[in-house]
Amino acid sequence: MLKIYFSAEDILRTRVAPAADPVWELVLSLHLLPGRGRDPLLAGWRHSVTRGLREGSGSVGLRLLLTLNPPRGYFPDFLTPYESMSGFEAGMEAVRSTPVALLHRDLALLAADSSLPAGAVPLARGEADTLRGLTDAMERYRGLAIDPYWTRIQAAVEADRARRARALLDGGVEGLLASLRPAMRWESGVLEIRDYPHSRELHLDGRGLLLVPSFFCAATPVALLDPALPPVLVYPVDRLGGLLPAPGEGAGAPDPGREALAALLGRTRAAVLVASHDGCTTGEVARRLNISAAAASQHTTVLRNAGLLVSQRDRNTVLHTLTPLGRAMLNS
Repeated sequence: MLKIYFSAEDILRTRVAPAADPVWELVLSLHLLPGRGRDPLLAGWRHSVTRGLREGSGSVGLRLLLTLNPPRGYFPDFLTPYESMSGFEAGMEAVRSTPVALLHRDLALLAADSSLPAGAVPLARGEADTLRGLTDAMERYRGLAIDPYWTRIQAAVEADRARRARALLDGGVEGLLASLRPAMRWESGVLEIRDYPHSRELHLDGRGLLLVPSFFCAATPVALLDPALPPVLVYPVDRLGGLLPAPGEGAGAPDPGREALAALLGRTRAAVLVASHDGCTTGEVARRLNISAAAASQHTTVLRNAGLLVSQRDRNTVLHTLTPLGRAMLNS
């Protein structure tokens, strides 16, 4: 179990990451890649990425990247720097600038559970060429496993952020933390992750907590091992039906929303898009537009099938939020 202890100051400084974090998504996707017979929503993605990796299997940097990210257990903190919140390039620059002491410590911890390739030795010494080769491999992997699906990843994270925003408005930061059930339990100033693989305590000491919603996070939330680093907790979001390449991305990518977009003509559905700008339940759509709940449900279903809305059930309500495509259409 992981226990995270909050002071009153920590509660004030707790926030949700502003968008999907491309570096965390990259690293956590590597952990899910070898899975077989699980996560059926990711089966097509896994098959496509594995095939692409086989074609580039001779890369030293790629072999090192895969070794640093085993399917289970510890993986190095330095691969997911706090700077990645500002974007992928900022994250890669932070990886290349990792202090040698941190590299050596992280790799020693990893070596305690698994054997490391020869490339880990110059990496532990902080050799610039090896660090550059590692980030080059991360960029190549990103192009294969993350970029073609980025719109879907963003949509899932944005839907979760809308859900957390409503919890924050209704119940403050404590309401936000309580909304993270069932993966986490908030009680009396302590956030508990009961299925965490190791027993740990994390005292925030006034720094607050950055909550990072993640598409590729597995069932159990993830925290950095080093308590001196800025506190981060990555947690899983609803994958909203799995992954398909976004329209126009990836060779031969299917576009299941193209036919459905033809059904979007009409004043009422445009009004539903407007109402969903900041998140809206089916009942709220019906009340705002003065239509029946059945009609509101029908319109949101068409919009969802077209890839313009995502819908998440929370107990007795369904919250609808715009996808990046829906937001772009509304803004245009």
